[in-house]
Amino acid sequence: MTELVTVTDDGAVRVIRMNRPDKKNALTGAMYTAMAEAINGANTNDTIHCMVIAGVPGAFSAGNDIAEFAQAAMSGGNLVRPAMPFLYALANNKKPLVAAVQGVAVGVGVTLLLHCDQVIAANDARLTTPFISLGVLPEAASSLIAPRMLGHQRAFSLLVMGQPLSAQEAKEQGLVNLVVTPEELDAAAMKVARTIAALPPQGVAIARRLMRGSPDELIARIDEEAKLFGERLSSPEARAAFQAFMTRKK
Repeated sequence: MTELVTVTDDGAVRVIRMNRPDKKNALTGAMYTAMAEAINGANTNDTIHCMVIAGVPGAFSAGNDIAEFAQAAMSGGNLVRPAMPFLYALANNKKPLVAAVQGVAVGVGVTLLLHCDQVIAANDARLTTPFISLGVLPEAASSLIAPRMLGHQRAFSLLVMGQPLSAQEAKEQGLVNLVVTPEELDAAAMKVARTIAALPPQGVAIARRLMRGSPDELIARIDEEAKLFGERLSSPEARAAFQAFMTRKK
């Protein structure tokens, strides 16, 4: 069976690839754990100077499996807990992180980009965060980072109104650095990662920490979001939204 997350080290660059193409890289608890371990492991490995997180053709990540969301909403479960080690790993990460985004990027497939230092997108990328329409809330400290990065109005459009962004629109708003064709994506992301990896690693780490600030603030917001997300998941609004989804699916 193909690994749902593959981790390969190419010189000083670690590539973390979500690899569940049949489900458009909808994330499972095991996938969250594998990615957290890959990030945490890179932080204790002096030979790794930069990481790339990538998906498969047509899909960066569809976020959490919507059917699992619906089941949790209807049964009073909590989908936040399996993701927490991954969210903490992003907040505590000390190594530069490059994203290679193509195809669909939904929910956490978008909010994780806020923790990346460079985002390379294929021109077929489409970013969507339908949290509020599903009766839940943004996560991954996105409610803190996105307004700082994009400005309140743009962050509100993305995270609250759920307005989708094309790759070019995301670039214009400052969420994406470079737009290329899908065929060029992996090579372009690796070129950026190798450029970063060739820089003095301690200097990069110090500059990155100064620019991003203390992870404690991010972790506090992640915890607050997770608590409220769990409460919202069992709310009447979420139950109604997921019931409507399951009815449409049938």
